[in-house]
Amino acid sequence: MDSSEREDLIEMFRPCNQAELDLVAESGYTAWPPRLPEQPIFYPVTNLQYAREINEWNITQFGHGFVTRFCVRKAFSDRYSVQTVGRSDQTEWWIPAEDLDELNRNIVGKIEVVEEFPVKIEPPK
Repeated sequence: MDSSEREDLIEMFRPCNQAELDLVAESGYTAWPPRLPEQPIFYPVTNLQYAREINEWNITQFGHGFVTRFCVRKAFSDRYSVQTVGRSDQTEWWIPAEDLDELNRNIVGKIEVVEEFPVKIEPPK
C-alpha cells in the first residue's frame, strides 16, 4: 500500500469477544458479522485506549476479550460523524446495522487482533 492509499484510509478499533472474533475469522478476517436484532448500531471506536477500556468493562460479562484494528476507506467513514460518548477521548462511529455490509466492502486489508485480554479470575473473598 503506498502513502496515497494510506491517506485515504481511517483506522478503526473494535473490542470483541471470542464469539464475534470466531465469526470474523470465518470471513478470513475481512468482515464483521451481521448485527443481532437487538443491535441496531455497529460501534467501531476511534482509538486504541478507548477500545481497551471497553474490553475491560465487557470482560466480566464475556470472559476472554480482544481488541481489533482495521482500516476503512475514508470516503465511507466520512458519512458518519464521530460521537463523543463520555470523556473527550471516548469517541466512536455509529454505523447503522443496515450499512454493515457496505462497511465490510470498504475494509482495506485484514481485521487484525492487536491485543488479547485473558479471563480475569477474582481471588476468593
